Amino acid sequence: MTLKRSVAILPLLLVALAVIVFAACGDDDGGDATETPGDGTDVPTVTDAPSGSHSQVLQNVLDRGRLNCGVNDAVPGIGVLLADGTFAGFDIDFCKAIAAAVLGDADLVDYTPLSSTARLPAVQTGQVDVLIRNTTWTTTRDAAEGLTYATTTYYDGQGLMVRAADGFTSVDDLATAPICVLEGTTTEVNLADRLPDAEQVPFADNSLLQQAFIDGRCDGWTSDKQQLAGRRSAFPADSGGPEALMIFAETFSKEPLAPVTVDNDAQWSDIVNWVVIGTIAAEELGVTSANVAAMAADPPNIGVARLLGVGFDGGEVTNTGLDVDVTFMQDVLDQVGNYGEIYEANVTPIGIERAGTLNALWTEGGLMYSPPFK
Repeated sequence: MTLKRSVAILPLLLVALAVIVFAACGDDDGGDATETPGDGTDVPTVTDAPSGSHSQVLQNVLDRGRLNCGVNDAVPGIGVLLADGTFAGFDIDFCKAIAAAVLGDADLVDYTPLSSTARLPAVQTGQVDVLIRNTTWTTTRDAAEGLTYATTTYYDGQGLMVRAADGFTSVDDLATAPICVLEGTTTEVNLADRLPDAEQVPFADNSLLQQAFIDGRCDGWTSDKQQLAGRRSAFPADSGGPEALMIFAETFSKEPLAPVTVDNDAQWSDIVNWVVIGTIAAEELGVTSANVAAMAADPPNIGVARLLGVGFDGGEVTNTGLDVDVTFMQDVLDQVGNYGEIYEANVTPIGIERAGTLNALWTEGGLMYSPPFK
């Protein structure tokens, strides 16, 4: 063999050697991939552990053994601190649902009451693991504030509340009136859009705002209707009680309220998001706190089996890859309930019926809709 021919063959030998080495490295994955026939998508089984380590926020929660949840403490039905020192409300139940999913116990929550101006920084700095405090999902908050919003838990809109005795009959009657409003909220911007000549009287929290309204400093009180209904339900008896107040029918904004997490921890955001989705899926499938144990023991269909993390008709358990136990929704539903149960326990008592609203299931004319849980 001539030198020229040897030099020509050498690159080919090097390429062949590289192919052998890379093939060996690519096969060193510690196990065989599992393929599931079906609709063309790969579905991991329960034996497939999530890749990588826990998310940072999830690891923090597991290490401390408790969930830090930012909440409201002054809106009955939504988030309120009761006389016995416990928290209750619609948002509070979603904090509990996340704790049940991650820690197996809905009571392992530390609640941090936050003002409207302090709530977003609390998420950004890690003071809380998740914020569930009647917070509106907007473009700026999502894209510019370093935050991620989960599935909407409540579709709300801004309204206006007045004293029934004052004789106002519509929002337009307050075109130039002083109106109480919370600082650091979308409410301020929406009010300026709807009533540009009204006098905004801002306050840092609901307690100060309510007292100013009682004292007559404002003719109107504007906020999300959910929040207005909650405050109205507990309006002091010596100031006339709930009957002294009237909420106009007009809704002049869109306020999708959702849990908030940091933008740089996709694993944690996914967990929060799918816990919310799971409560909606459970209602769609008819799984409740009363029947979840029976449904898990003998699921009536593959959809229920997937939701509850059990096999169906001898098949494998589907692992969603959320880095929590595959049976996490069993804990959520057993200890907290599905979306309908959460709504009925908290929002209906403050006077907001669900039927016919955006918060009804999609099958009943609403917007509540679960992506496929598989």
